[in-house]
Amino acid sequence: MAGVEAGAPGGVALAWRGGFGRLWSAAAVSRFGDALRGTALPLLAYALTDSPVLISLVTVCGFLPWLFFGLLGGAVADRVDQRRAMWAVDVARGLLMAGFALAVASGLASIGLLLALAFALTTLETLFDNAATALLPSVVSKEALTAANARLMTGQELVRRFVGGPVAPALIALGTAVPFLVDAVTYVIAAALVASLRTTVVARKPAAAGPTLLRETADGIRVLWRDRVLRAVCFSVVLANVGIGALVATLVVLVRGWLGAGDVGYVCVTTGYGAGMVLGGVFAGRVVAAAGGAARTLLVAGLLQAVTLVLFGTVRSLWAAAVLLGLFGFAGMVWNVLETTIVQQRSPDGMLGRISAAFRTVSLAGTPLGAVLGGVLAEVWGLNSPALLAAVLLGAGALALIPVLPSADSGQTPHIAR
Repeated sequence: MAGVEAGAPGGVALAWRGGFGRLWSAAAVSRFGDALRGTALPLLAYALTDSPVLISLVTVCGFLPWLFFGLLGGAVADRVDQRRAMWAVDVARGLLMAGFALAVASGLASIGLLLALAFALTTLETLFDNAATALLPSVVSKEALTAANARLMTGQELVRRFVGGPVAPALIALGTAVPFLVDAVTYVIAAALVASLRTTVVARKPAAAGPTLLRETADGIRVLWRDRVLRAVCFSVVLANVGIGALVATLVVLVRGWLGAGDVGYVCVTTGYGAGMVLGGVFAGRVVAAAGGAARTLLVAGLLQAVTLVLFGTVRSLWAAAVLLGLFGFAGMVWNVLETTIVQQRSPDGMLGRISAAFRTVSLAGTPLGAVLGGVLAEVWGLNSPALLAAVLLGAGALALIPVLPSADSGQTPHIAR
């Protein structure tokens, strides 16, 4: 059995040696670089322009490729060797970042270059992320997917919040280009780790170019729609992302305006959220066992998130807010782990890339809508109203899962008529 060994609760534990250990290390190293870039890029944008619109466009350009190319990236991921696609993409991203670091060091950086970089990196990410989701079931068994996803996501969250975040200011102090250069190196290291993986190559039929690729993309959307469990989970995530988009876009306003806290207070609240995320990943398996199945756990996690946001939007205490957002992060990480696992377990062989791409593209569409809606609500109805809106939407999304609970934990991959 690939990537597993006996002896853990439930009869299966992940084996760190071999494929999964290298995949985890690649994800952690890459997330370290992402954290450095995520901190340095907005600061560089602010130094290059005082236009809030142009600065916000950097974030927009880091999101739009998922809407344009996400489905296509999933179709390509199902056609190719996912391992090779991942390391090739990481090499390309490393070269892009190295070139950008050189431009920054030479004083040639511009806001236009930042926009182009953000768009290019995310375009490559659409192939990488879909290939990574499709690759994992060939590295670990289906029984170990929940544990594998939990450890991958927990490791990435730990590195991003508690390693990359604190290190970024020190690297920026050494020079504006340094974080981007280190990011380029992390891509190369991650590429080498992924290239060293030994996985079972799935035999694929030769695929014609042109319209066939579009038909394959449509197949992924059709499977997502016809599987009532995947459809219900996707709908739930769309609602949740509208709410989360509203919350994230206005969180600093809520903390500083509604709670009356300063920068330190904002850091406390976001740190509480990060700590909750990490703990959620650590205990995800035990939560599933206690709740009696993945789908029931999703329901409980969604309702817990809704309750914490109701309290978060009404209690005017900084420390209570930090604890509540920690609980929100805990439930959110459990949700993310199980959402990914359910998609992996229910997708027919050879279609995981397309189905995960359709799932991501549809669910991500709610985030920018929520961000705009949150800003409007905060201005019209009060600074705490986006949190309350998010609570309503997350609660509604969780309740939407109730009709599919009996079949969601069957553990069977549905047969999809073509």
